[in-house]
Amino acid sequence: MTRREAILGALAVNALQGASAQHSANARPFRLAVCNETFRGASFAEACRLAAATGYTGLEVMPSTLSPDPARLSAAERAKARKAMREAGLTFTGLHAVVSAPAGLHLTTPDPSLRNRSWGCFRSMIDLAADLGPDSYLVLGSSKQRAAAPGESVSDAVARLRDGLAESAPLAQERGVMLLAEPLAPHLCNVLTSLEQAVRLVREINHPCVRAMFDTHNAVSETKPHGQLIREYASYIHHVHVNEVDGRHPGTGTYDFVDVLSALRSIRYGGWIALEVFYFEPSGEVVAREAATFLRRMEKSIPSR
Repeated sequence: MTRREAILGALAVNALQGASAQHSANARPFRLAVCNETFRGASFAEACRLAAATGYTGLEVMPSTLSPDPARLSAAERAKARKAMREAGLTFTGLHAVVSAPAGLHLTTPDPSLRNRSWGCFRSMIDLAADLGPDSYLVLGSSKQRAAAPGESVSDAVARLRDGLAESAPLAQERGVMLLAEPLAPHLCNVLTSLEQAVRLVREINHPCVRAMFDTHNAVSETKPHGQLIREYASYIHHVHVNEVDGRHPGTGTYDFVDVLSALRSIRYGGWIALEVFYFEPSGEVVAREAATFLRRMEKSIPSR
């Protein structure tokens, strides 16, 4: 290689690096949210303050942290929660674990009385979400409350889940709330255990307010690379949950977040990426801050396209 060729090669490398840096600088940062129960023991207002202080602009809420019977929250209590999020500079993003309280609810039970009561509670959470903020969502995870009951077939449970979502969709559309079918890992639930199954359900319902979501923790049994799944089902993915496969916060394990973030960038995903973890040591504040820092670092490492 001549000296001139070496110089030209170096200039080309610098140009590519500059283009990559410019791409990263121009790309819109992902919107990060955190689930409020991350800050266990804190009041709702304090959880809002900690969420903002640790690097998040959105807050996802578990209704049972607001009340043992969230459907009964008064208008004044809902307004107080909205004010706490607004004063912390947070956007309310949505609700998860939506039928975990009060106890005893079940969405796919063959018992029509209990099933109707459970879907009634689900629809009350649509109203709660709408009252807490506009353009929000309900994550339908609720593994215990949607699993096929002993002696019941999975196909019957899926049909009841489909019917309940379809019946709830008009109210969701009226209130501006998205209903999200969450695939769950097979060891947690036997109903909707893959993104493909969730998307099939969404297609059957065929309503603009019913979509699916992607959760890194619950994708453990997927047979395709997770980035490929995201690209394949891009038009159905309305929300993303992130954590390590064992439920700890991102950066404490070996999950390939660059692959997922790269796929989300490639499909121009503009929704929320919410931290949902199940281990809070040494504290929720430390967990939230470390996760946000890690995710931002991974985001910056995404290759230019």
